[in-house]
Amino acid sequence: MKATAARSFYDLAIRHGGCFTTREASQAGLSYRQLSYHVGSGALERVMHGMYRVVNYPPHPHGDMIAATLWAGDASAISHESALVVYGLASAMPSAIHLTVPRSFTGTRPGIRLHHQDLGQDERRLWDDVPVTTVERTLIDLARAGEASLVRGVARESLERGLTTRGRLGGAVSRQPGRTQIRRAFGIRLPSVQESA
Repeated sequence: MKATAARSFYDLAIRHGGCFTTREASQAGLSYRQLSYHVGSGALERVMHGMYRVVNYPPHPHGDMIAATLWAGDASAISHESALVVYGLASAMPSAIHLTVPRSFTGTRPGIRLHHQDLGQDERRLWDDVPVTTVERTLIDLARAGEASLVRGVARESLERGLTTRGRLGGAVSRQPGRTQIRRAFGIRLPSVQESA
């Protein structure tokens, strides 16, 4: 691969653990013909339609999740049980990648379980190159899904490891409908947060 092309691909790939989209390549001045050429030469791998991975880029442990969020767009985030894996709060990956997407999203993909919900900017973050729901939002989603036994242990571990605080968790819960049931599911004491009128 020519040095200039290699540099362009690496500049794109560094943002997403080795992957980039056709759209990002186009914005960087790379043509579809160039992408096809480098796929043929073995420098790039086509991960799925409209998405590529630099072959010599170090493999990312959550590359499949990064690819899922690139497929679904900027407003998506890894969530639920899959988010626990990203944060190191679970050792086993669920059978499908859990991905929260905007309500308007209409795509489907094998191996990806979609949750349609419009996330606020304060409910998403980048963790180890993976767009993921915040720890607080992840715990709320799991509590809503009826995963009470899982949530109790994970909530305690999140606090012990400093991934969240009682104040942040209490604030996030206070903005949710059904907050009383969510608080009970956590099984920990949370500070009361006064809601604005």
